[in-house]
Amino acid sequence: MSVLDLLQERGFIKQLSHADEIARLLDEEKITFYIGFDPTADSLHVGHFIALMLMSHMQKAGHRPICLIGGGTGMIGDPSGKDEMRKMLTGDFIEHNAACFKRQMSRFVDFEDGRALMVNNADWLLKLNYVDLLREVGVHFSVNRMLTAECFKKRWEKGLTFFEFNYMIMQSYDFWKLNRDFGCVMQLGGDDQWSNMLAGVELIRRKEQRPAYCMTCKLLTTADGRKMGKTEKGALWLDAEKTSPYDFYQYWRNVDDGDVENCLALLTYLPMTEVRRLGALKDARINEAKKVLAFEVTKLVHGEDEALKAQQAAEALFGQAADLSTVPVTEVGPQALTAKIVDVLTAAGLFSSKREARQLMVQGGLTVGGSVVKDPEACFAPQLFDAEQSLLIRKGKKKYFRLVVKA
Repeated sequence: MSVLDLLQERGFIKQLSHADEIARLLDEEKITFYIGFDPTADSLHVGHFIALMLMSHMQKAGHRPICLIGGGTGMIGDPSGKDEMRKMLTGDFIEHNAACFKRQMSRFVDFEDGRALMVNNADWLLKLNYVDLLREVGVHFSVNRMLTAECFKKRWEKGLTFFEFNYMIMQSYDFWKLNRDFGCVMQLGGDDQWSNMLAGVELIRRKEQRPAYCMTCKLLTTADGRKMGKTEKGALWLDAEKTSPYDFYQYWRNVDDGDVENCLALLTYLPMTEVRRLGALKDARINEAKKVLAFEVTKLVHGEDEALKAQQAAEALFGQAADLSTVPVTEVGPQALTAKIVDVLTAAGLFSSKREARQLMVQGGLTVGGSVVKDPEACFAPQLFDAEQSLLIRKGKKKYFRLVVKA
């Protein structure tokens, strides 16, 4: 099976710039490709997960990845999908973040002996002369065409600065530079980058009269279109200091039933026959698939030892309450799906007062769906509840309750 067939079978591919040419190219040659990462934080998050897996599958098929750190573009910020201008970053901040990225990427990509490269576009973008850039690259861009790009359309109401309008040109310049210096012929990335990626392809084809391609992958979303990776504490980070391996494991253990097969296909290396078998499990048996998903994903990001610890901790936590028929049931209304945890549990009689609830939470004594919740201002989220709209609550060390939402 070609790598393109594999990626399509697992559900990665969204759009291809030149489908037939790309199919032949990946089947007949070993290419150099790149994916860009803007260093806006000191850790990658779950939104980068598909890009990391995409790189990994391509490298395993013999192709060479370039991980491009946006040290230069990060000083401007990509307007794609944003309602307002991003914060500008400093050089020291970007350098630190790039080093953190490489450590995390090394779990997915082999950088030894030049099998993968990490480069920073600050190395060339910050040295550019603006007039030279306009003469060398700007003449190949149509403003009319740029204004039709989806990444700019979303910004019309609040205004799009000329500062950000240059982002597409800078990203295209990156592709041209990598093509010229490293023989890079393809850019990969999330589908929200399609307009920027296509502009780079067209720049190389116009300026150099040689082939260049781009391929976009799905964004990591739930079955109903919501972005995955948001928790009560914020983003789901790949750094263990920001999101513990246990909390990371529990996130995947608690995904919606309808998202399990998609996550197994995109975020693990399990054969597709096993992915389909697990994804077809129904009702209570789907928990078997969720346990496999949680373990495999945690193993990839944090290593097998941490995955085993997280798995064992989860089983120990819920061991006494494995038979949910023995757990007291407390019914709540549908408003509980997004209400404050303190308010819901106090109103349901699980605490005598909000003060008692807050005190236990601050002390780390309240577990909701497998995660310790310490923030008294935290709210429930619909994705915490299972298909039967129930959620296991642990108060203290041994008191379990099953919260069930009734219409």
